[in-house]
Amino acid sequence: MAVKRGDKLTLDLLEDWTPPEIVQRYDEERLRTATLRAKLARAVSETLKESDLSREEIASKMSDWLEEDVSRNMLDAYASEAREEHTITYLRIIALIHVTGDSRIMQIGADRFGHIVVDKKYQKWINVGMAKARQVEVERLNKDIDRQLNDALRDAKTVGS
Repeated sequence: MAVKRGDKLTLDLLEDWTPPEIVQRYDEERLRTATLRAKLARAVSETLKESDLSREEIASKMSDWLEEDVSRNMLDAYASEAREEHTITYLRIIALIHVTGDSRIMQIGADRFGHIVVDKKYQKWINVGMAKARQVEVERLNKDIDRQLNDALRDAKTVGS
């Protein structure tokens, strides 16, 4: 039911609602750096700071998941812009995501190629949007074909006259 103008008694249930962010990103101000390597280090640092787990717990869980040693010192090195020789590997990024649940670091790479990282729960809605876009394109093509056909018919009638 719509709220009437001047109506102060009916609640607007969507007044304070904002749609969820579909693409998760770090705050750009926090990741502003000169190089991709430094941006990744800051992203690792942000993920570690924002996690409910300690760095020791994250390292331990990453070690278990990867079945290889990951120490707190390694995490500290990955999170340090000054330690350029210790850039986190893709495999360890995946382990970090697995342990912390924070997939924003993947968006850094995706952005560079014009892509986005989206939670799988939105995939069906994305497919709906893509199907609608195809439908609109087909309708546009049909209109173009109809116009071409009408032009051809009009030309054919004038030739026969």
